[in-house]
Amino acid sequence: MPAYALAHLRDRHHHPDVITYLERIQDTLDPFQGRFLVHGPPAQVVEGRWPGSVVLIGFPDLDLARAWYDSPPYRAILALRTDHISGDVVLLDGVGPDYDPMARAAKLQRAADGRPS
Repeated sequence: MPAYALAHLRDRHHHPDVITYLERIQDTLDPFQGRFLVHGPPAQVVEGRWPGSVVLIGFPDLDLARAWYDSPPYRAILALRTDHISGDVVLLDGVGPDYDPMARAAKLQRAADGRPS
């Protein structure tokens, strides 16, 4: 099942360290089959507030996403970004091609009603 690393970045400063981070990050992603899906354009906010920008990196599965984030090569460059850009990063499991939101709604309704799923 696909997985994602999602970063919501705020207060971006294009310090020389950030440029170095950008120059080096792809080499840390390649062994884990990570690829950029979204990289930093300002979001078009249609509901609520969203200060900052988004980075979305796709992986074949959550194990590979975790392994990338914890890998020594990525850890070696991480401070180049975190020292200059504040934000939040989460690793997320995606949904498969057969995902059915109606089935999810039914499961949530059963739980709300106290019925077994």
